[in-house]
Amino acid sequence: MAKTNTIDLVASILVIIGALNWGLVGAVKIDLVNLLLSSIPILQQIVYIIIGIAGLWVIYTMFIAKPAK
Repeated sequence: MAKTNTIDLVASILVIIGALNWGLVGAVKIDLVNLLLSSIPILQQIVYIIIGIAGLWVIYTMFIAKPAK
């Protein structure tokens, strides 16, 4: 099993949270981020941005970054 650093672990967790949220939106039209943070729109936007950055990081580590040997 490959060793995972903290950034990769946090990014993976955030991507999973984002995927589950979108799954709920598609299946039952429930947006958990909106449901939990709708009273604080700027925080809701920050959460979406952080999850998006995590997705970009996962793409980077999967396809662009060279694994250390």
